[in-house]
Amino acid sequence: MTAYEDLAGAGDGTRAVRAGLPEAVKYEPTLPGPVFAAHFHLPGSVEGPYAYGRDSNPTWAHLERAISELEAPGEDVETLVFASGMAAISAVLLSQVRASDVVVLPDDGYQVLPLVREQLQDYGVEVRTAPTGGDAQLGVLEGARLLWIESPSNPGLDVCDIRRLVDAAHAQGTLVAVDNTLATPLGQRPLELGADFSVASGTKMLTGHGDVLLGYVTCKDPELAAKVRRWRKVVGAIAGPMEAWLAHRSLATLQMRADRQTAGALALAEALSKREEVRDLRYPGLPTDPSYPLASQQMVRFGCVVSFELPDREWAERFLARLRLVDDATSFGGLRSTAERRRRWGGDAVAEGFIRFSVGAEDPDDLIADVLRALDEAQDAQ
Repeated sequence: MTAYEDLAGAGDGTRAVRAGLPEAVKYEPTLPGPVFAAHFHLPGSVEGPYAYGRDSNPTWAHLERAISELEAPGEDVETLVFASGMAAISAVLLSQVRASDVVVLPDDGYQVLPLVREQLQDYGVEVRTAPTGGDAQLGVLEGARLLWIESPSNPGLDVCDIRRLVDAAHAQGTLVAVDNTLATPLGQRPLELGADFSVASGTKMLTGHGDVLLGYVTCKDPELAAKVRRWRKVVGAIAGPMEAWLAHRSLATLQMRADRQTAGALALAEALSKREEVRDLRYPGLPTDPSYPLASQQMVRFGCVVSFELPDREWAERFLARLRLVDDATSFGGLRSTAERRRRWGGDAVAEGFIRFSVGAEDPDDLIADVLRALDEAQDAQ
């Protein structure tokens, strides 16, 4: 029991600031520093929380408890942190699935998922895919061992009815994992919607400073969690103590960052909606977005990512080159705005002029002025 464990009824900001902190001890820091240890003193019995650095670490323990308190306030859940979001994704899939099982993935999700599909197929797993939008994964769900949901999808920002898919999956004994990276636990709580696993890359908005690679898995079922924990032990895809400490430090500002960035994203989307050269604009929090009615039912905050298309590759590159307050970089969720032409990676089924824009914490008026000026200059230079 910690001094801050009973946070179920607290507001998002209070939980973010207090989550995972230990009992106050006189002269000790409120958030203990990172523990760097490959091994711990272990005379006699090996029973106990810390024995070897690949299995457990007190710095992880604080962070894991904090994420659990954000993902499922007041619930008895377990979180496991990993070296990256992909390590967390792989841990769920490869700890729960065997040869001849069926896995359902989105065909419009994160660009590394096609590589995951190939790896699963190499292991003898049947992989079916369908788009996120329209709850299309329902059509290929029959007989599946595990359904993987990504909502909102990255980078297209489609949304599916998570509870509907969960109910259909559970009715036939199918496990459900939801990639919650884009929403964060302050935007959407997959476990409350019935999912077995909430999985995310902590690299993105959760930590928000662009200086940490991290992933995590949260689940309610102790047996499922034990399988994920065993996989982490076998593979060794552990988070470093410094990364875990930096992540926990960053959680304290999550609510402030999320509110600032989502407000900025909505303002940017509204400004972009008035531009003739901007096509296929998507932001789940924009009332005119096709996903808005559903997103507003299952999301509290809509994330910081806005996607749109410019007429062609050259137009998109001119636009990016003329931005002054926005870094041309991959990833999303950081305090500094970033944008990129996603097609340059070759892994996303998007148009050459497709832009994924991550809104940071800059003053929205300054950011929008910069974007509109860059759009004007890109158009004038065609």
